[in-house]
Amino acid sequence: MLIYPDINPVALQLGPVAIHWYGLTYLAAFGLFLFLGSLRLRHAPFVHISGPGAWSRKDVEDILFLGVMGVILGGRLGYCLFYKPGYYATHPLEILAIWQGGMSFHGGMLGVVASMVWFARSRQRPWLQVADFVAPCVPTGLAAGRVGNFINGELWGRFASPDLPWGMVFAHSGSLQPRHPSQIYQFLLEGLLLFVLLWLYARRQRRQGQVAAAFLLGYGLLRFVAEFFREPDSFLGLLPLGMSMGQWLCLPMILGGIGLWWWAQQHTDTIRR
Repeated sequence: MLIYPDINPVALQLGPVAIHWYGLTYLAAFGLFLFLGSLRLRHAPFVHISGPGAWSRKDVEDILFLGVMGVILGGRLGYCLFYKPGYYATHPLEILAIWQGGMSFHGGMLGVVASMVWFARSRQRPWLQVADFVAPCVPTGLAAGRVGNFINGELWGRFASPDLPWGMVFAHSGSLQPRHPSQIYQFLLEGLLLFVLLWLYARRQRRQGQVAAAFLLGYGLLRFVAEFFREPDSFLGLLPLGMSMGQWLCLPMILGGIGLWWWAQQHTDTIRR
């Protein structure tokens, strides 16, 4: 049994300015996206596209900027709508209080989708081509976010067997019983494992839209599994069928990934190297 180390969330204090570890994990996520996006420019089909539709480093930077906006706006609105709709309906001004916490991955994903649609239309590119470009670059950012969750000592897991060697006591959770370090599980599953699988999948010949579909399906399945070990939100608990809100929100992703992959298989041409 392990004890949560109670890490100071402030990485560096410069007078009145505090630099938090969580903010640094966001910077790491953005940096990884730029790095991986630059590598994607060398992969088919993007390396072979010439003329007005050619991809460049500037495109990667623009997608990142729009994606950040999508994550912040979509993540906040998603949290308010999915998790506490009644509260924010009566306290609408608090929707703007993002410094109080409360972000939803699924809402952030919808925000990113909207930003990709905007980018695709502004550059006159197929939306699925943009989605296929972005998808393999996302999991490392998710991994960085889970590191931030662990450092903050938040989103801990459900109670674990005392015999579990890596069971961890989060004293600030209000209990001294060991719990699953679900932040680490999600780091490994939704972050590293999904990245490796998706990056390898995207390197081979695929139909347009199938890489994005693989992300939807892969994340949906891995997050669904991880939710069995993560403590449900205290104000929601478990919902019908004994599933958490996170699991219910993963179901449309799984079905959407299967549907998009099948649609791409039937309606889009194979990408040629």
